[in-house]
This record gives sequence, C-alpha cells and structure tokens, in this order.
Amino acid sequence: MPLSGPTTTVLKLGTAQTLAWASTYYLPAILAAPIARELGVSVATVFAAFSAGLVITGILGPRAGRAIDTLGGRPVLALSNLLFAVGLALLGLANGPLSLFAAWIVIGIGMSGGLYEAAFATLVRMYGRDSRSVITGITLLAGFASTVGWPLSTALEAWIGWRGTCFAWAGLHLLIALPLNLSLPKLAAVDAPEVDPSNDTRPEQQTVVPMKSAVLLALVFAITWFISTAMAAHLPMLLTTSGVSLGMAVTAGALIGPAQVAGRLLEFGVLRHMHPLLSARIASAMHPIGAVVLAIVGAPSAILFAIFHGAGNGILTIAKGTLPLVLFGPQGYGERQGLLMVPARLAQALAPWLFGLCVEQWGAGALWVSAAMGTVAMFALWMLSQSGTTAYKD
Repeated sequence: MPLSGPTTTVLKLGTAQTLAWASTYYLPAILAAPIARELGVSVATVFAAFSAGLVITGILGPRAGRAIDTLGGRPVLALSNLLFAVGLALLGLANGPLSLFAAWIVIGIGMSGGLYEAAFATLVRMYGRDSRSVITGITLLAGFASTVGWPLSTALEAWIGWRGTCFAWAGLHLLIALPLNLSLPKLAAVDAPEVDPSNDTRPEQQTVVPMKSAVLLALVFAITWFISTAMAAHLPMLLTTSGVSLGMAVTAGALIGPAQVAGRLLEFGVLRHMHPLLSARIASAMHPIGAVVLAIVGAPSAILFAIFHGAGNGILTIAKGTLPLVLFGPQGYGERQGLLMVPARLAQALAPWLFGLCVEQWGAGALWVSAAMGTVAMFALWMLSQSGTTAYKD
C-alpha cells in the first residue's frame, strides 16, 4: 500500500520544488545585474558566487542522498527550506564579494538536499520501483519554475528592489515550501548500506552492476547538465550569431520551457510504456539533431532547434531520476544518485564560462561543440545494456 496518495505527493512536492528552483537556480538570471551594480562588482562575479554554490551542491549531494536513504525525504527537504531561507536572507544583506559568496555557499548547501535529486530520492524511498510516474509528475510541475520565477522575481525587483526580492523568496520558503515538505509522510529510519556505484549488489537479485554502467551514466548526466546550463546561459547570443533576429531569439528561448513540459507529457503518455533507457536514447538525440539543423540551415530553423532542445532536455531530466532506479535498484538510491551527479554539478558550474568561451571564439560554430557532446551522451546511453537492469514496470 502506498505511504501517501501519489497525486497528493506530486502536488505537494512539485509545488515545493517549483519554489526551490525559482528562488535559487533561476534567481541570478534576474538579479545578477542589480546585485552587481549595487555591490560594485561585475556580473561575472555574481555568477562565480552562484557557481561556487553549485560546486558545494555537488560535493554534499551524496551525503544528502544518504540521509534520505536513512531517514526519508521529509527532514532533509524541510532542512533545505530553512537553509534556503537563511541563504536568501544573507544574500539580501550582502554588502560585498565575501558576503555574496557566503550567501551562495549556504544556498548551495540547501540545494544539495532540496532540488530534483533529493525529491527523486524521496519518491523512491516512498514508492520504490513504482516511482517513474510520480517522478514525471514532479518534473511536470517544477518545469514551470522559470515561467513562474522569472516574472515574479522581475516584478518584485521592480517593486521592492533585489534585496527585498531575496527576503520575499526567503519568506515563501518558510510560509509555503516548509509546511508542504513537513506534510510528507514521516518514514521509519533504516540503516542505509554503503554504496559503491561501480559494484552494487542488489539483495533481491544478487546482481552486480559493473563500473562501466556507473561511469557511462555519470558521463551522460555530466554532458546533459552541461548542455542544458550552457543553453540557458547563452542561447539568445548563440542564436543571434546564427543570423537570428533578437526578437526571434527571444521567442525561441521562450519556447524551451513549454517544449520541456511537452517532452515530459510525452514521457508521461507514450514513452512511459517504453523502457526508460530507450526513451533516454531518443531524447539524447534531439539536441544534436536540432543543433546540426540550426548550424546548417541557420535562422529559419531557430524555432525547431528550441523545440528539439527543450523536449529532449525535459525527458532527460526525468531520466536522471529513473535510470539509476532501473539500472541499480531502489536500495541506496539517494546516495548513489548523489555520487552519480557530482560530475554533473561540476559541469553545470563550469558550463556558462566554458561555453561562453566557445561562443566568443567561434560564434554559431559553438553549436558543433554542443552537438558533439550530445552525440557522445547518446552513444554512451546506447552502450548501456538493458539486459542488466532490474525488473521494469511502467
């Protein structure tokens, strides 16, 4: 018997995740410029502080996952809301580079136990192998984080300034997200086994997962997070260097969010009857195909590229939750997920800077870089064997 109605869980956790993403990951895009102006630092410095927070997130992710394996997601997610509130309040009080970095480090600690990896581990702890649909449901709701967060942050900044915006987001964590996460079921503590993702024995099947599977999956996650973050940071500039007008570039960028949600709806409908590995393989091909078409055809294909990239990215977000479950099983899922995501978080932190150098050097030719990386991820997924996975149910 499920520990909580899946629909109720999706609504609670999905709403809390939407708020978590909107107030952290999507915050610098709106507040970086006003923060930089008032503190007398460059916008690059603000993003460097954000990147430092992402590095902390990657380092602490396995510990947060292990805590969820042991205690369940309720206390870890609730603690993340308190850390988010403290970090955002510190950001609102920042008066220079040191306090700016300190605030993002606290927020980064919160992100290690408060974003998708923690939510996925919470759902696996609650529903075990039957988690695919609820994982998809969470990503469907939180897929609107930028759609909600960017306009709200913009409106708040215009009304009460960037400091007031930070305080407002901190208050929303305490008033909305914290009660929602505390309303999740309280699970009995269990002893979490030590996890080695390269040699994991599942008691129910006594199956050993080779190091190859762990390395390939970590590589896929790192590449896809790099591409996703690089596109989020540089898409308008990338499109304009491809001959796309600024208006069309903005339109194309605005379509990525809906395309991600459409991809997740596709996963929830048609693709959920497929093995998660197969749907991930299909999704991994979408960015390279769209990038190659844009590089060859140019401006007329900008919309198509945005739709392909967004839909593929939306499905791959779900795959980050379902593939470790199918390949390795539910036992020790949280810690293993955290370990597999360490390279991805580091790649995510470096993506805006490294891909920015590519755009600066090659302009639209940088698309060939992201297309090549996406192709590597696609081949890595094809190298993963479906025969060694745990029993799969859609």
